[in-house]
Amino acid sequence: MMRFEGWGRIVCGVVLLGAGLGQMAGAQATLTIDAAKPVAKVSPTLYGLMTEEINYSYEGGLYGELVRNRTFRSDWSGVDGWISTPYGSARGSAALDKTTGPSAAIPTSLKINVEQADANNAFALRNGGWWGVAVRANSTYTGSVYAKGDAAASLHVSLISNQTGKVLATTALPTVSGEWKQLSFSMKTGSDVKSSADNSIVLSVEHPGTLWIQQVSVFPPTYKDRANGNRPDLMEMMAEMHPAFLRMPGGNYLEGDTIKERFDWKKTIGPLVDRPGHRSPWNYQSTDGLGLLEFLNWCEDLKIQPVLAVYAGYSLKGEHVTAGPDLQPYVQDALDEIEYATGDVSTKWGAERAKDGHPAAFPLTYVEIGNEDWFDKSKSYDSRYTQFYKAIKAKYPQLQLISTANERGNEVKSVTPDLIDDHFYKRAEEFFADTHHYDKTDRKGPKIFVGEWATREGEPTTNFGAALGDAAWMTGMERNSDVVVIASYAPLFVNVNPQGMQWASNLIGYNALNSYGSPSYYAQVMFAKYLGTEVPTSELKGAGNKLFYSVTEDKAKGVIYLKLVNGSSTAQGLSISLDGVNAVKGSAKLVRLSAPTTAATNTISDPKRVVPVESTVTGVAKNFKRTVPGYSIDVLEIGIQ
Repeated sequence: MMRFEGWGRIVCGVVLLGAGLGQMAGAQATLTIDAAKPVAKVSPTLYGLMTEEINYSYEGGLYGELVRNRTFRSDWSGVDGWISTPYGSARGSAALDKTTGPSAAIPTSLKINVEQADANNAFALRNGGWWGVAVRANSTYTGSVYAKGDAAASLHVSLISNQTGKVLATTALPTVSGEWKQLSFSMKTGSDVKSSADNSIVLSVEHPGTLWIQQVSVFPPTYKDRANGNRPDLMEMMAEMHPAFLRMPGGNYLEGDTIKERFDWKKTIGPLVDRPGHRSPWNYQSTDGLGLLEFLNWCEDLKIQPVLAVYAGYSLKGEHVTAGPDLQPYVQDALDEIEYATGDVSTKWGAERAKDGHPAAFPLTYVEIGNEDWFDKSKSYDSRYTQFYKAIKAKYPQLQLISTANERGNEVKSVTPDLIDDHFYKRAEEFFADTHHYDKTDRKGPKIFVGEWATREGEPTTNFGAALGDAAWMTGMERNSDVVVIASYAPLFVNVNPQGMQWASNLIGYNALNSYGSPSYYAQVMFAKYLGTEVPTSELKGAGNKLFYSVTEDKAKGVIYLKLVNGSSTAQGLSISLDGVNAVKGSAKLVRLSAPTTAATNTISDPKRVVPVESTVTGVAKNFKRTVPGYSIDVLEIGIQ
């Protein structure tokens, strides 16, 4: 419920400023703003997105594929995710065939021997998806199966309710032949289907014989109807964050535990059947269905730019490549990757991108060289970064290059990076104490990319205490956005199934069917949505040690955005003086995120407990008073002339 401690009375949704508010709130603080004296430009790319394959962020998350383990990877316990299910008198078996596959990248398949089956007694395989298969009414599901067989097997794909056995959608595939062939299909649910994730994908065979299948794929409707695309709800939630960029492919996922397990981008493009996939450093397999082009399409769909991270010769478990001839192939890989993203169709890799379905080049400003290379005990990053830097700048002098090491003896000294990537994971109280971190940063040195940061409180998604810490930290980044030019929270996603989380405290939670934003998510939305173009001169005096603020101005829109964060349980009185303006509109929009306790949060079953509430405040002038309630994040949109 919205809290208005210290306010006046509320009339028809309009908050009226009452008298004596300073006394109600205790000591009065003063905030002076001089809009005629800007101190810095606000970076237009300040807020963006950072993801990686963690918490089932792609597989079982953003990536739309409903089938779990579509390439039939197996271990001692069998083929994960797949269960043989003979109906009636059907008899048969299914086992991994390591010698037969549809491509060099995927040399294995599932061999199915059907001894007895007919239309009423099918031999079937069931896949439960990623802790469920979301099915909705009046929806078309598309997909394909690679198959070959020694008989005219009648292969069907169906969506079936786990509890009732009701067939919710089904289709018969084209006849299987003796050669590998991709069999595509679509099927549609009826209007009577209730939205549920308690369903399975079932492949059934209605004829005796032997067949091999591989890469079984089923997609629901995707964002902007992209083939091989993403979940609409998660894309829409990201769009609401008003991001300017996507850091891709993200963090540890770029490096891999070993060099062999890095994000090898050339193996993530082209037909899915030619992508072998690889193990993520968070201990599960990625199909690489969400590959380099899909990342770029993701940026295009959200109308944002990529921040492209290239592998720089260091992996998480300590393997590294020595600078010089050994590193040169990786440098060339990076140059090729940049060309794939930005080259026209006359270039080798631009032509390859066009062949993959996207003739137009993508915009690119920032390239990050490696990830968290301050962990490299070999102290080789300076020489590795320098080799990448010189090669990339020689071909693409316009690109801004980011260093991922600025501490622990791994600082880059041989050349000057354009940006340095800082990472921060703290508790709320630690962020409260560090909001002035960049106030005295050398403005003549490299710019800052806060590539990963978050207040780590609450799980699987953050609580309101974390949102307060995040908001306090963002005020510091906004006040210093002349030097902090890009920043991205991490991790962005978590599958809230108990088996789906490897990292606590995440921004957006989801299961197979639904999704929700944490309090921190809504703080991000508020800060990015209400952001001006300049930072005016301002000064706060006499405030408690948990009152934080930032002010930005957009002269073209005639507005000042004032953000106030009270991390204390006690309300804070505030006198505000607006200088350097001709006039101030008497009413202002207020967007408030608040909660009665720092432990308050949102969940998959209660997704809207802590959300922003909009209202209008009156009595705004060049000099006016406010009371900032305890445990609150406020954004005031003030009209000026």
